Amino acid sequence: MACVLLAGCSNFESINTNPDTPTNVNSSLLATGAIHGILATSSSGKTFVSNLFITKYLGWGEGSIEGQYNDLGRTSFDDYAYLQDYKNMAELAPEAQKTAYEGLAALLKAYVLFNHTLEVGDIPYSQILQGEEGLQTPIYDSQKDVCLGILADLEEAYDKLSSAQDFDGDIVFDGSAQQWAKVATALQLRVLINLSKKENDADLDVARRFNEVYQNGMLMESNDDNLQLVFSDKAGQYYPYNSANNRHWSYAMLSDFLVKLLKDNQDYRLFYYGKPAQTQLDAGVDAGSWEAFVGVDPTAPISEVKEHYAVGDCSGLNTRYVTYAAGEPYIRLGYSEQCFILAEAALRGWISADPSELYKQGIRANMQFIYDHTPDNTDYHYGHPLTDEYIDSFVEQPSVQLTGDFENQLRQIMEQKYIAAFMQLPYQPYYDYRRTGYPVLPINPETSQNFNAPDKLPMRWQYPDVEISYNTENVEAAIERQYGSDEVNGVMWILQ
Repeated sequence: MACVLLAGCSNFESINTNPDTPTNVNSSLLATGAIHGILATSSSGKTFVSNLFITKYLGWGEGSIEGQYNDLGRTSFDDYAYLQDYKNMAELAPEAQKTAYEGLAALLKAYVLFNHTLEVGDIPYSQILQGEEGLQTPIYDSQKDVCLGILADLEEAYDKLSSAQDFDGDIVFDGSAQQWAKVATALQLRVLINLSKKENDADLDVARRFNEVYQNGMLMESNDDNLQLVFSDKAGQYYPYNSANNRHWSYAMLSDFLVKLLKDNQDYRLFYYGKPAQTQLDAGVDAGSWEAFVGVDPTAPISEVKEHYAVGDCSGLNTRYVTYAAGEPYIRLGYSEQCFILAEAALRGWISADPSELYKQGIRANMQFIYDHTPDNTDYHYGHPLTDEYIDSFVEQPSVQLTGDFENQLRQIMEQKYIAAFMQLPYQPYYDYRRTGYPVLPINPETSQNFNAPDKLPMRWQYPDVEISYNTENVEAAIERQYGSDEVNGVMWILQ
């Protein structure tokens, strides 16, 4: 880790020396690996759903699992290693496609580093990839400077991709630079909405920047624009939670918090997310009834959660996640999320648009995505398909309409954004909760492993052990100026 982050080593060098790999690495090959690297999940089974516990989507019937009881632990900076590949991809590019690869490199860099700054706060930014010049231990830049740098990277990415020729090696959009320009726009909007608490910072000028991107950028227009990884029924390409790769598939149970949100609006997504509780079926309850779906309290003592699992009185994950090999695509940035971001921005007055219409577009997009990627099989929706007619009626029902003051409307937007992110967008709902307080997630001080603040979710991950060991002076300086100690309840700059 110290080598790849601090000295600028990468798998680029190993590709060139490994006799079992191609010796002529080019931009196309590097682009394929780089794009797959940010889309793919390296995990399956339990680890694939690990991000769903801190935000209380699921309970786990096997035993205690960290996020379920508010333990985030330490993050890893391993994917800093990708940054050298992005740089090499741009440098090796043929002249005709150089602009596209340079734009893609800037976009991917921004994506990786924004995720890391959201995790911990200050991170290495300005001095990365200088190992060849002898810089082994980069400084940690302030989170504000990191965000300003990321916004500049994304402006560069958009400018280049929006004017570039198509390029080779793209496994998502078949080389369409215009499609990647839309991704750059969506990521700019995500970064800026995460800066909502810094609306009055003159250097950031968040509202103006957001409106400019909204007015002038190429926006995602449908689910066809999603940055997502698609699976199939071919061996080695199954959905990561599929039972062929997953011995732990049965332990997941929908939380009572998620089930209530869905039942409150008679939301058919409940029938796609979960399956009937076995005890309800045994009692004669129809599999397609609302009463058949029962959630578990994910904050209850683990002995109680395990007992619910053992007797089968809570709803597990829908079998479409387990038996349907292709599953659904795994979204990293998507059209539905963009709609909810725009709805929040309109509510804040950053753009001139109707927050209600944008909010409804987000709901529609998510429901349509689920319908389009799920076979019309009763086992997958229990007789409640997400047809166009149902979606039309759902978004017009009184309980779904945005009403009340700013806080209530923000709560409604965040709740629907949360529902739409189920099994998608890892950790984005947690970042929204930290920033807005919505949805109001359940916390049990009696079972929480956030020992210094048991009535709260942790606010951050701790820095990687390898940084503590090999970049000690710089990481300790960053910890001291931000938090005093590497404590998970420290409030980073972006949240102040």
